[in-house]
Amino acid sequence: MQIEAVTLENIRSHGRSRINFKRGFNCLVGGLGAGKSSILFAIDFAFFGDPLARSYNYLLREGEDSGKVVVEFLVNGSTYRIERGLKRTAKGISQDAEHLNLYKENKLIASMRKEAVAEQLLSITGLDKEIFREVVWVRQEHLKKLLDLTPRERQKRLDQLFRLSDYEIAWNNMRGIQREYEGERRTLEKDPDVLGLDTLEADYHNTIKDFSILESEILKLTDRLQEEEDILQNTATQLQNLEQLRKVTEKLLRKETELRTNIANSEDRSDHLADDIQRKSTTLHELNQRIESFEAQLASRRKQLKTINLSPDASVEDLNRKLSFFDDQITNIKAEQETARKEGRTSNQRTSKLQKENRCPLCLQSLPEDYKAHMLKHIEDENREREERLLELARNIQELNKLRGIVNKAVLDFKAYLPRIGDAKTRLNEEKEFKEKLEKEFEEQQLREKTLRDQLGKIRMEISKFDLSELEAARKLHDAATNQVFAVKTKLRLNESRKQDIALKIEDLKERLERTQQKAERVHKTRKLLEIIDSIRNAYRSIQPKLRTEFVRILERMVQQTIDNLAGEEDYGLNVHIDETYTPYIKSQTGYEREVQYLSGGERTLLAFAYRFALGQLIMQARRGHGLHMLLLDEPTESLGREDRSVDRLAEAIARMKAIEQIIAVTHNEAFAEKAEHVIRLAKEANVSTVAAEI
Repeated sequence: MQIEAVTLENIRSHGRSRINFKRGFNCLVGGLGAGKSSILFAIDFAFFGDPLARSYNYLLREGEDSGKVVVEFLVNGSTYRIERGLKRTAKGISQDAEHLNLYKENKLIASMRKEAVAEQLLSITGLDKEIFREVVWVRQEHLKKLLDLTPRERQKRLDQLFRLSDYEIAWNNMRGIQREYEGERRTLEKDPDVLGLDTLEADYHNTIKDFSILESEILKLTDRLQEEEDILQNTATQLQNLEQLRKVTEKLLRKETELRTNIANSEDRSDHLADDIQRKSTTLHELNQRIESFEAQLASRRKQLKTINLSPDASVEDLNRKLSFFDDQITNIKAEQETARKEGRTSNQRTSKLQKENRCPLCLQSLPEDYKAHMLKHIEDENREREERLLELARNIQELNKLRGIVNKAVLDFKAYLPRIGDAKTRLNEEKEFKEKLEKEFEEQQLREKTLRDQLGKIRMEISKFDLSELEAARKLHDAATNQVFAVKTKLRLNESRKQDIALKIEDLKERLERTQQKAERVHKTRKLLEIIDSIRNAYRSIQPKLRTEFVRILERMVQQTIDNLAGEEDYGLNVHIDETYTPYIKSQTGYEREVQYLSGGERTLLAFAYRFALGQLIMQARRGHGLHMLLLDEPTESLGREDRSVDRLAEAIARMKAIEQIIAVTHNEAFAEKAEHVIRLAKEANVSTVAAEI
């Protein structure tokens, strides 16, 4: 696996930065706080998403609402890209699911769901969070973490990484399984069926013998039943013939009853029809009288119309139009009356003024006495003519109201009586038709009654020919044969039922016997399984220390090889020995062993690096079947100086590690960076990190 590029947006001190990496030894170099370690934090976040602490406060740039990391990497010749984002909310900082995407050759293969992305990454890279943070990424001040643990803590942690603790877990889990089988064995050994297996087998064989005896008896009863059923069949045939004759006679009796009932019904129907015909005649007479009364009333109204010079044959619509005409005339006359009354009131006012004053009421000029008298006389003449006109108009209104009343009564009577006359005539026709139908049905009933009486006479003659004595004798023979068949069937049914019960008992005994035999076999198998489980548990308990010893042996050799590579042509005199707790010791040529805490700062750093590098290679081989392909180092030069060339030797040793495809180291040490194949320089300007790659 090889990281090709990392892009950061609003991550720690980075506003927007893109860092390109190459195969081999890459070195991120810069001053304190330049943003070097931020790139490693970003890589960890992009791959796994989980924060290193309780929140993402350490990762999102201060004052920004969102951030994003994009890592492009190469695995087995294919290019991948993972994008993961952060967002600030009211509750704090969280991952942004909309910016969680995994691409292969620019084709989206997983997104949104963290579990799906994690599963794809594990399949592609073979790295999980535990291996990455414990083996691949050596964080600042964590290089010596494993060396600083107590031997017990170190052994426990490395057993987990090597998966040796799985054997202890399996040993404990197998104890639970062992207890289950032991409980099952004890339960089966006390089972009543297992203890009484011989008695159960004897009961099973005796029941089969009883079943065979009963089957023989059932065969004899079956033969006897066949003989009795033949006798029953003969008597049944004879009885059936007589029953057929009886059924014919009974059918004739039912027919006789039916005819008598039909005759009685026909007589009743004829009586009802006669009554209905009489009632219809009365109804027709009443309808005719009603129509004559309505028509007489209308004739009277038509005569009145004729007296006022209106057509006696006028329709209701014509009369309604005439009413509207009368209403319009009355309205006009009343309007004329109101006008005349207004004029009269005005004239009276003028007369009153003239009598009081000698001025014209219109122009207000003075009037001579003779002209005033003339005017008063003229006004009085007009008033007298107006009064006569009002009397004439009142007489006209009275005459019009009289005419309107005659027309209105005619309209009301026409509306009332014309529909009723039509309805009465319609009903009259319907009643006539119904009466004719009743009369026709009455005649048909008379003929039907005569026909029914003729049929009744013939049926009574046929009924008199049947005799019941032979039928009674045949029934007695049939009943005796039936009882005999029933007795044999009952006995056979009881035996069949008993046979079924015995068969069920046999089946039950067989199942119990099979279950008991299975239980007995299970007891035997359980004992064998317990022996096997005990052997497996012993194997789990014994294999763990053996594998640990082998891992320690290989680890010791790999740590020594790494230290030798670091030394180059020089001899540090660091001979490593590692015990069963994975604790390293430095053995002198005289055989004296020094513990880690008694080494110098430089020696401890070199030993810690060699220890972590060898441990990483061994864990990857044990967990994934291949060595360490990538290594991330954060400030690995702790306690190393330029004077003793320890920094140079470490850098040279790292550069010689061709087994690791890519090493990315973070340092502020220029001497260490000089040995890198690809150097990326970081600086911080105005609180923002800048990136520049050296060619």
